[in-house]
Amino acid sequence: MVIGTMARAKTKGTSKTRIRPGRWLIRFIGRWLRRIALTLVALICLGVSLYTFVNPPTTFYQMSESIRLGGIDRDWVPIEDMAPVMARSVVAAEDANFCLHWGFDMAAIRQVIEAGENRGASTLSQQVVKNVFLWHGRTYTRKALEGLITPAMELVWSKRRIVEVYLNVVEFDEGVFGAEAAAQHYFGVSSRDLTATQAALLAAVLPDPKGRDASRPSSFMQRRSASIRDGAETIRVDGRSDCFED
Repeated sequence: MVIGTMARAKTKGTSKTRIRPGRWLIRFIGRWLRRIALTLVALICLGVSLYTFVNPPTTFYQMSESIRLGGIDRDWVPIEDMAPVMARSVVAAEDANFCLHWGFDMAAIRQVIEAGENRGASTLSQQVVKNVFLWHGRTYTRKALEGLITPAMELVWSKRRIVEVYLNVVEFDEGVFGAEAAAQHYFGVSSRDLTATQAALLAAVLPDPKGRDASRPSSFMQRRSASIRDGAETIRVDGRSDCFED
């Protein structure tokens, strides 16, 4: 009886340590998901650090558009080789308080929430993260990653570097990326020679690069670009462009 009881107890104890196949599979998948997540974080951290001084060779969106269109128009130009008004125009159009925040414009976010609007309140920094490190599209995963990467990039990159990268990766027309390619495409001039009016027209294209034309602006585009031109001068005068100017 004693031996039988001990045998049953031993068998019972052994069964408790046995892992079910389904549970083992869940643990196996969990381990690999953690490894993939850690690898992704490491690659992003490496990219944020590397792109502080190395220009991004391409982006996911540019690659997809190049495949779809059979090629894209893109020419990287340092910010010091562009007309200063180009940078001011883009900042005035997309994120006038760029020099005053750390990656997120909380005042703009609160305004959108209080107004119950559906429009976004993405800063220039968030747009750079989306374009350089992530993908286009409205998904919770992308927004979560964007929220994590943006402050890290703001910590490592200078404001001037953020504007420089933005000006070189953003799309101005179908398959036309960067201010230099856009200046040549729309006006036949270098980005160094852009006038205030031309720079404002390019900035006015940005929310809808496939639906707007800087060389044949609609009446709306003309009004919008005039407002951007005034805004670019305003941030120059009141100092809100100091963080990315020479």
